[in-house]
Amino acid sequence: MLAGGAGLGAASLMRPRGARAATKAVTVVLESEVTILDPHAITATITRTFGLHVFDMLFAMNERGEIKPQMVESYDSSPDKLTWAFVLRDGLKWHDGNPVTAEDCAASLKRWAVRDPLGKMLMADTASLDAADAKTFRLVLKQPFPLLLEVLGKPNAPLPVMMPVRLAATPADQRIGDPVGSGPFRFLKDQWRPGSAMVLERNPAYVPRKEAPDFLAGGKNVKIDQLTLRVMPDQSTGANALMAGEIDYMQYLPFDMLPLLEKDNGVKLMGLGGIHQFQGNFRLNHAFPPFDNPAVRKVMWKLVDQDATLTAIGVPEQYRSKSCPSFWMCGTPLTTDAGAGAAKVDLAAAKAELKAAGYKGEPVIILEVAGSISQTASRVLAQNMRDAGFTVEAQPRDWPTVLARRAKKDGWSMFPVYSNGTDMYSPLTHFYVAATCNDFPGWSCDNRIPELLKAFARAASLDERKKIAAEVQVIAYELVPSLMWGQFTIPAGYRSDLKGLIQSDYPMFWEVDRT
Repeated sequence: MLAGGAGLGAASLMRPRGARAATKAVTVVLESEVTILDPHAITATITRTFGLHVFDMLFAMNERGEIKPQMVESYDSSPDKLTWAFVLRDGLKWHDGNPVTAEDCAASLKRWAVRDPLGKMLMADTASLDAADAKTFRLVLKQPFPLLLEVLGKPNAPLPVMMPVRLAATPADQRIGDPVGSGPFRFLKDQWRPGSAMVLERNPAYVPRKEAPDFLAGGKNVKIDQLTLRVMPDQSTGANALMAGEIDYMQYLPFDMLPLLEKDNGVKLMGLGGIHQFQGNFRLNHAFPPFDNPAVRKVMWKLVDQDATLTAIGVPEQYRSKSCPSFWMCGTPLTTDAGAGAAKVDLAAAKAELKAAGYKGEPVIILEVAGSISQTASRVLAQNMRDAGFTVEAQPRDWPTVLARRAKKDGWSMFPVYSNGTDMYSPLTHFYVAATCNDFPGWSCDNRIPELLKAFARAASLDERKKIAAEVQVIAYELVPSLMWGQFTIPAGYRSDLKGLIQSDYPMFWEVDRT
């Protein structure tokens, strides 16, 4: 009976394009299923995508990387930059109809900061954070924090989204129960079918900013009534559904189907470069053998072949960068090769170093996301590891299972993943560097890095930040929190009758309309 009900639910959501158009509906397939609905709780990008639609932020980043007010109407600071006052825009309401207050915002920032490395850094320099009146909250610092607005408007997960004080009172190590935000879309809990589909509807009470939309900043005018997030069994099924007009947008298209998609007049492709590219990483678990041994970790730099990995995945030349040695992405202001001398593929040297490191044959347990391009990346590395003398055990799982497994300090050694360039272009936002010496899956720690991150946050010029970023990278190459397996872009695809889609590797569906 349950299986039959799920099938009927899926069928009703997978209706023809004509029926969807009558109600101004758009159906999309994203990178994975949304399973965690708390944007403060996790760094998963799919939760961030959900959060950007259902919640809102005080500030937001535009296409040029500038931070602009979003929920905030105005703000000012004292001459010494220690006291900041933020005034909220008129008309902000939660999805339950209650007004957004300054008390809500202060509580939200305090909850978010418990789990976010940048938030922790900000709160360490904060003397007080309180509501002054219904629309104004005041932040008093112990010392100037030059990147304050960048932190409040960062596009990186965990997102500093605002939520009602009753939800913000939820302990940071527990997830909120009902995602009530103030964003342009509302979550329809009664229409959520885990494993099949999630439905968001236009928030009729949302008051967009008057500025033009600009990446995550500016106005968010919702022109559709309903947004359905479909779950597909694999990328090929999704791509075929896109060509058939059964869905309207697919976030990640399979590389082997790009020639076919490019010839389809009903489909448009979106492949972007620069900061809109992705960085692939293998995250190592420093709390579990064999990567609790620093010497064993360093061997890995001689086994990761970025060019071979991207070729195995099938990334066309126009959608990839050549081998990039920079933790902070290539083609960005902080790009550097500092410390990268060790990152040269050399199987013979790796074999000798592994023996000298005292490796005892412990299995390297790799948590792979079954059917993903990161699984292909894992297979390329795993073969090099076996050739060098490692015992390797691959364990393919779905992404939600990998997220659950990686939270435990034992039972796994590494996992492959890829992340948006907007997450990885700075030491303060790079998941595996910014989380150094924090309680974050992988548990890498070198006490020099947190101190350098504080100095980076307080640096007054780009030149100074570049110098510190290079120093951090030198240590990161020694520590090996992660290994980069390539920089590339994955084209998204959408039906040609959609208009207004913001050109970004972030899926954003405000401004989208149908012709």
